[in-house]
Amino acid sequence: MTAQSETHSLAVPGATLHYDVRGRLADAGADNPVLLLIGSPMDAVGFTSLAAQFTDRIVVTYDPRGTGRSERTDGGGELTPRDHAEDLRRLIEALGTGAVEVFASSGGAVNGLALVASHPELVRTLVAHEPPAAQVLPDRVHALAAVEDIHQTYQRSGRGRAMAKFIALTMKKGPLTETYADEPVPDPAAFGLPTEDDGTRDDPLLGQNLRGCCGYAPDFDALAAAPTRVVIAVGKESEGELAARAGAAVAERLGSAVAVFPSHHAGFLGGEYGQHGEPEAFAAELRRVLAEG
Repeated sequence: MTAQSETHSLAVPGATLHYDVRGRLADAGADNPVLLLIGSPMDAVGFTSLAAQFTDRIVVTYDPRGTGRSERTDGGGELTPRDHAEDLRRLIEALGTGAVEVFASSGGAVNGLALVASHPELVRTLVAHEPPAAQVLPDRVHALAAVEDIHQTYQRSGRGRAMAKFIALTMKKGPLTETYADEPVPDPAAFGLPTEDDGTRDDPLLGQNLRGCCGYAPDFDALAAAPTRVVIAVGKESEGELAARAGAAVAERLGSAVAVFPSHHAGFLGGEYGQHGEPEAFAAELRRVLAEG
């Protein structure tokens, strides 16, 4: 976190959420809404570079329940986008600044769609970047089967082998077919992942969020009726990948054009987690899209 950020905690049913505020909430208002950056299961650390591009804005980031600093007290188990949407509602209400603008990445984009469907009055604009909502894909049967296989692999063999399958799925270009399950199983070592099972089953992605996120069916009627401006975005380099294809399918159902952002699925990263996108160009495009609202 930057020196200008202040960290806060918020007790919610089953967890304690931790969030960071850059800027003065007292300065927020109709002409200066809070910009909320959300991911899932990525925590606030992943938005460090992007937030640094918005020093003129009040920026809030948070760790979703079960990730980073936001520890669960509900005993664990799988989560759904609706669970996260309720956490986001509580967070936005706790800020006390009125409706916010939201940039949401990946699973966070799915959670953002769930938030707008259930609490549209809290969000002025949602920019949902590559939501991996596999339910909307023409090849949903094969995509969801691959997701289920990853989950079962995790339960059976641990993080390394499951994560290798997950990475292979996210990198796959084009629709999945019935032959996808017969493709060679990727080697965890090829991705720098452990080959041994450490026995844990609480991974935020593989154990808590994967099936709920990819299996979520957006409420298109609620989204269409919402006063919220919803923009679906995809990365320029992501064409053909599952999350980008799902994003395009969501946009089509909403009757809107896709906003093409620089770089890839994580194009806003500037070295976080060892990954690099184009955070400056990404932020410029995000700023432009938000200004159109």
